Amino acid sequence: MSDPADVVRTWLRDNEVEFEETEARQFSFALPGEKKLQTPVRLDLGPHALGVHAFVCRRPDEQFERVYRWLLERNMRMYAVAFGIDTHGDIYLDARLPLSSVNAEDLDRLLGSVLEYADSAFNTILELGFETSIRKEWEWRIERGESTANLEAFRGWLESD
Repeated sequence: MSDPADVVRTWLRDNEVEFEETEARQFSFALPGEKKLQTPVRLDLGPHALGVHAFVCRRPDEQFERVYRWLLERNMRMYAVAFGIDTHGDIYLDARLPLSSVNAEDLDRLLGSVLEYADSAFNTILELGFETSIRKEWEWRIERGESTANLEAFRGWLESD
């Protein structure tokens, strides 16, 4: 069996992902996305498993119960990873993989899932949990003639009122 740390290092280098090995057997990096431009990820190689921890979004400003329910319902349809929250209410994707399964193919599937789920859920999380802030920002930009380019994903419901 290959050393899991070597497998992780090789996968990251082969996929041209810049990373930092912060401690022995701990890797930090960011995966690029489209809706969520970057998803920070930490891989922890423990004595029995690889832990995956990916930051998705800070604690919602409003309707956090609705956001968390949506995430839990989504967990039922996801492969290999699950949404969770930390003690502050910040949203993460988390997974565990036995060390015996740490190979390039499984890392690819697992980190591909992290990227897909973080990216595809991001705008919905923002809509549900930050509607008031987004609406205020939209109105402020329109009033001042500022660019609304980074709010385009929300144009439909912002202009429907």
